[in-house]
Amino acid sequence: MASPISANRAELLAIATSVANEKLIDKSIVIEAMEEAIQKSARNRYGAENDIRAKLDPRTGDLRLWRVVEVVEVVEDYFKQVDLKQAEKLQPGAKIGDFIVDPLPPVDLGRIDAQSAKQVIFQKVRDAERERQYEEFKDRAGELVTGVIKSVEFGHVIVNLGRAEGVIRRDQQIPREVARVGERVRAWIMKVERQNRGPQIFLSRAHPEFMKKLFAQEVPEIYDNIIEIKAAARDPGSRAKIGVISRDSSIDPVGACVGMKGSRVQAVVQEMQGEKIDIIPWSEDTATFVVNALQPATVSRVVIDEEESRIEVVVPDDQLSLAIGRRGQNVRLASQLTGSQIDIMTEQEASEKRQKEFAERSKMFEEELDVDETLSQLLVAEGFSELEEVAYIELAELATIEGFDEELAEELQSRATEALERREEASRAARRELGVEDALAELPHLTEAMLVTLGKAGIKTLDDLADLATDELIAKKRTEQRRRDGSAPRRSARDEDKGGVLGEYGLTEEQGNEIIMAARAHWFEDEPAAEEAADADSSQ
Repeated sequence: MASPISANRAELLAIATSVANEKLIDKSIVIEAMEEAIQKSARNRYGAENDIRAKLDPRTGDLRLWRVVEVVEVVEDYFKQVDLKQAEKLQPGAKIGDFIVDPLPPVDLGRIDAQSAKQVIFQKVRDAERERQYEEFKDRAGELVTGVIKSVEFGHVIVNLGRAEGVIRRDQQIPREVARVGERVRAWIMKVERQNRGPQIFLSRAHPEFMKKLFAQEVPEIYDNIIEIKAAARDPGSRAKIGVISRDSSIDPVGACVGMKGSRVQAVVQEMQGEKIDIIPWSEDTATFVVNALQPATVSRVVIDEEESRIEVVVPDDQLSLAIGRRGQNVRLASQLTGSQIDIMTEQEASEKRQKEFAERSKMFEEELDVDETLSQLLVAEGFSELEEVAYIELAELATIEGFDEELAEELQSRATEALERREEASRAARRELGVEDALAELPHLTEAMLVTLGKAGIKTLDDLADLATDELIAKKRTEQRRRDGSAPRRSARDEDKGGVLGEYGLTEEQGNEIIMAARAHWFEDEPAAEEAADADSSQ
């Protein structure tokens, strides 16, 4: 009959093989965990101060246990050191400084030791399994995977991926989709993170990339890179848009994605719980792509403001509701698809806007230049919108306007320059009344109007300005568009985010940096003076 230790060893060896196969990890990791557990038990038996090692033969289960000791002249630590005389008994020929092995008899794993060993082994195996899962999935972000729903916890769906588990968080699920335990589900791997409780595999069914991967599976031309999905936008569970382009002129990208009798797109729609998909030809020309993206609505005109990344789209009156879509869905998806903010207006609204701008600019020229209404309107009709444009344009170019001559052009430029000077003087007075230091007026790129804006923002000294970051000074104000849901009286309204103090003036980042550095210059000039004063005090 086998001894208890032999029986335990045989049992542990069988467990090692079983665990390694079940967890898909190397058997040597389990054996190493067992050795560590046996070492821990042996230290409990012989004393934790000893340096005890264990070796378990992975084939026979034979266990070797020993203590490592150092040969020294004078023993200070009786647990880890021996003198030369004692060392000779353990290993003939031992010398000072050697580390030698002192064999120990095998320990009988009692109930407490066995439980402790079990905990050590489980922890090691769990760590090894987590590391294997992370290594297997860390480079798979962006892939489409299929798994079985294991459970639903607090609205989050836990998916068994075979060798690991993933989670579809509530915000990454398709709305109104019911997750049933045991059902198969496809999802897109968003990211894989290493965390204390093991690797976390985050999945998504709501991301636009999930839809793109589904199309790649259904459309061979996408998989073969003949057709490319250049942009995608989704309102999960409701509607989506994709922009496609073909590298082969003989292949229609939209037709290829739709498939015979819509078979390909229907397969994707079915997987996405009936989400309607608009497939749109992608174009490098932004205006053309915007027109395509707003389908099925008809667009009359597109005006692009590249600097603000905004697009103004004019549609016929009867196309307005179609262009906006239910609760603003169509224009919102088109904005996501093009990466630009889209303002929708009817032809009547566009006309009213142009007339209003025309009237405002005409009145401004009429008052500032002291000219009659006809002349001011002529300037606006020729494309002038600011006094600076009149003041600094080439005289010859201004004189070429029909009805103008050189004498009239000179007079207009003279009046524009005087008007700008009046504005500057008024701004200077306002700036001084606000208490803005004259030193700020000497900084590069800053006008008196800008200084008034700074004063109103409480920035009145060099130090006030120097404390700002460049973005805080010049960042442009971004606007967020809100679409009506059918009950609101307007199609859109703009809510300005807080930008830089001088964001409205169009300063470049380089100019902003120059202003900030010039404002900080006195800091560096003061440093040598302070050092000289300190040196003078120390010498006294």
